[in-house]
Amino acid sequence: MAYFSLMNAPGPGPVAPPTLVIRPDSARSLGLVADLWEFRDLLWTLAGRDLTLRYRQTILGVAWVALQPLLGALIFTFVFGTIAGLPSDGVPYLIYAFTALAGWGLFSGIVTRASGSLVQNSGLIAKVWFPRAVIPGSVVPAAALDFAVALALLLSLMAWHGVGFSAAMLLAPLWAAALAALALGLGLIGAALMVRFRDVQHILPVAMQLLLYASPVAYAAAVVPARHRDLYWMNPVAPLLEGLRASLLGTAMPPAWSVWAALTTTLLALALGAWVFRRLERRFADVI
Repeated sequence: MAYFSLMNAPGPGPVAPPTLVIRPDSARSLGLVADLWEFRDLLWTLAGRDLTLRYRQTILGVAWVALQPLLGALIFTFVFGTIAGLPSDGVPYLIYAFTALAGWGLFSGIVTRASGSLVQNSGLIAKVWFPRAVIPGSVVPAAALDFAVALALLLSLMAWHGVGFSAAMLLAPLWAAALAALALGLGLIGAALMVRFRDVQHILPVAMQLLLYASPVAYAAAVVPARHRDLYWMNPVAPLLEGLRASLLGTAMPPAWSVWAALTTTLLALALGAWVFRRLERRFADVI
């Protein structure tokens, strides 16, 4: 929140016209997190608007939140489970694929929507001042709600197929939070770059598609050849998805070192995303 002061020229003689000085308040010096907290009401308003616009004038409405990962899981089950015959650690392949798709939907939804959020709200940015990070930040609550709906459907499928529940499920929100944090860091970078370089909107879908198949969504990480597995775990999305699946389904946990590497990458992505965003933020209104 900026504050204003009027300054006049000191000393005798003609009084100079008043000068309006706009200074940032202390919250702006605390970084991106303080901006999001200070303008949290605006963030929730934009998140609600996003949900309303996304499902307005649709026949199925919010049912699409559950249908999208379910349809993807059915396709993966037929291709990888039935045709390719890949293992699923004793869990029905539909549930095995659906669990990872729910986590992937949370990650990819935040990255994709956050990256394009500034361009889609160009009119708002050009007319009104507020911390621009609120716009990409507002996609996180909506994506979290989508994940919660998909998780509820997953638990119903698990109960239907007789898959047991365990205390390890309490760790699922932590894995989901790590995926969301990693996605937000990447989304901030994508949003800042897309304002100036519109090529990002063409590169991003291809990159996300490649990352989907480079992550254990439709298959288990155990099927990756041993000689390539260490390199495979360097993908930070891989251990986070496998950890989410392990906590919900009781499958094997990823190696501890890969989890720590993924969490370190997540923190670096958040720090780099905040730095890049704040570095380019002042020019958004001029070039958007």
